[in-house]
Amino acid sequence: MKILVTGTAGFIGFHLARRLLAEGHSVAGIDSMVPYYDVRLKQRRHAILGEHSDFRPYIVNLADMAKTAAVMEAERPEVVLHLAAQAGVRYALEHPESYVESNIVGSFNLLELARRFPVRHLLLASTSSAYGANTKMPFEETDPAVTPLTIYSASKTATELMAHAYAHLWNQPITAFRFFTVYGPWGRPDMALFKFTDAIARGQPVDIYNNGEMSRDFTYIDDLIEAVVRLIAAVPVRGQPVASFDSLSPVAPFRVVNIGMGEPVPLMDFIAAIERAVGREAIRNFMPMQPGDITATYATTRLLQALTGFTPQVRVNEGVAHFVTWFRDYYGV
Repeated sequence: MKILVTGTAGFIGFHLARRLLAEGHSVAGIDSMVPYYDVRLKQRRHAILGEHSDFRPYIVNLADMAKTAAVMEAERPEVVLHLAAQAGVRYALEHPESYVESNIVGSFNLLELARRFPVRHLLLASTSSAYGANTKMPFEETDPAVTPLTIYSASKTATELMAHAYAHLWNQPITAFRFFTVYGPWGRPDMALFKFTDAIARGQPVDIYNNGEMSRDFTYIDDLIEAVVRLIAAVPVRGQPVASFDSLSPVAPFRVVNIGMGEPVPLMDFIAAIERAVGREAIRNFMPMQPGDITATYATTRLLQALTGFTPQVRVNEGVAHFVTWFRDYYGV
């Protein structure tokens, strides 16, 4: 198929595009190369994708409607996978405007262009942060998502709501997947695994928020990519749910799907896995809870299993070891 992936220089978009290219698809990749973190890492990811003759990169900001429209008109993709976004929960405390531009305006432009140039399936990345202040565990796709705690999560929830409206008005099939703490090789330097590994390897302290009393549903990158690729074929059809617990909208070909391990891991166990992989104990600097953070995430994966026959398999010890191996090789540590 002809597939458009946004955010191909990013962590998840890079892995997704590489998998699609390996399967023989033709992939156009959009990325703006925003210097939120080291652009050299983004450039290296794109260089690897560029080794494939079926990859066509576009350095474009989705908030630029004219340039994004030119890409859509030139490519005429059959499927769009929208992963480009301003990431980071804590960064949103200081730079909220970047989330409005990238996550809301950019996503709106893509939705509007999918109306002008219809596609078989539009899939877009959301976040477990959409569940906000919910305390019922595990998080189910049919739970309310009306209490965002940061501008980041609010921007992602807004994208889901806009997508539902477009699906209803124009009968455009859309799937929004909520990611749960994705990690693995080529990950972002601002994420906990990257920062902890770097600090432990260098003998520097690691900041541990809420005194370590937190847990996350960690999802290994290969598992997440497998789930996303399988969801491409799970095109939502208005009025045709696949199970009694399907999140399919009653008025639109739109659904939300969790992609998580379904197994929350205490933060201190996660740090212990890094220590084992690095071969050195962490110097622990316990800190209070940060504004907008939540104590736990936990996904139900019943809908993902019903739609694709797949549930994530890679446990934290294995996934962390893979990351540390990549980290040592890439940085020569």
